[in-house]
Amino acid sequence: MRANTMAAMILAGGRGSRLLDLTNKVAKPAVHFGGKYRIIDFPLSNCANSGISTVGVLTQYESVLLNAYVAKDQFWGLDTNDGGVYVLTPREKDKKGLEVFRGTADAITQNIDFLDSINPEYVLILSGDHIYKMDYSEMLRYHQEKQADATIAVLQVTLKEATRFGIMNCDENDMIYEFEEKPAHPKSTLASMGIYIFTYKTLRKYLLADDKNDKSSHDFGKDIIPAYLNDKRKLTAYRFKGYWKDVGTVDSLWESNMDLLKDDDELNLSDPSWKIYTEDVNALPQFIGKEAKVENAYITQGCVVLGEVKNSVLGTNCEIGKGAKVVDSVILPGVKVGDGAKITRCIVADDVEIAPGAILGSADSENIELVAKKYVE
Repeated sequence: MRANTMAAMILAGGRGSRLLDLTNKVAKPAVHFGGKYRIIDFPLSNCANSGISTVGVLTQYESVLLNAYVAKDQFWGLDTNDGGVYVLTPREKDKKGLEVFRGTADAITQNIDFLDSINPEYVLILSGDHIYKMDYSEMLRYHQEKQADATIAVLQVTLKEATRFGIMNCDENDMIYEFEEKPAHPKSTLASMGIYIFTYKTLRKYLLADDKNDKSSHDFGKDIIPAYLNDKRKLTAYRFKGYWKDVGTVDSLWESNMDLLKDDDELNLSDPSWKIYTEDVNALPQFIGKEAKVENAYITQGCVVLGEVKNSVLGTNCEIGKGAKVVDSVILPGVKVGDGAKITRCIVADDVEIAPGAILGSADSENIELVAKKYVE
């Protein structure tokens, strides 16, 4: 067996039901973001930029498009002789039949044979549905310096937000002594980002023991981490201070796209030192008509803008008709907005056609409207 310092496993099999019609036929990590990207591009690009050459992507729900996409590992420069991107799906096993992933930990357990073939010293566990940039090699150095059995990336959230996350309670040296999964009354505001580094030999033992426990939910937050703590294993918190967003809802997906338009954009997709890689779509250059008005907008290649676009993100090959207005909105690839239509504070799903004169969304609405019908009268 060849040895690897660290392999990454990206959990990308969730339903993403809070994104409503955006994930009816597409897995959440395959949803478009920022004009031309997909959400899965971020953890994959982070792996490539961090020097991690072997990445397993664990898929399950509506995985056909996602599987085909991530299999093209050349997009992220991961098509190397000693690595690559491996699509790992639930599969039928001898005497067991087909088993879906029962939880985040079970997804890794079902692929222990894959990890054993790689023989990594450390395993990086990631989620496939977060928007952020992160150098995982720095987190690994921290894990090694602390001589930890497991390291959990954390960030500060508000007390109100803390009820939505796994919360770490740490001592003055950032050693974790208690973990609370979505507590009603959190004791701290250090939230888990769903990014873990485990020393593999130790993790392997815990995963196999958890697999035999019929009462377990087979989840890292609910079962594996508490088991480590019960056994007095050394867990440490790695404090992350950059941009990170869980885009699991329509509102949060909209907010993260809007963040790209801010003067103090923390994500900065134009940063040449930490590129986010994606499929290079074959599209014509964008065209802005002579009567068009564009203010503070992300406009991707292939777009034709004849109307007005303000404070919005336009995906690849979108068309904005004459007299149409798109304000404070996220328009996903392939959308056609008819002449005179008005779109305000909306996300418009891929390939939707908006009829001429249609009025969608409102500047006064607290919630973002998702437009996912093929044609809106």
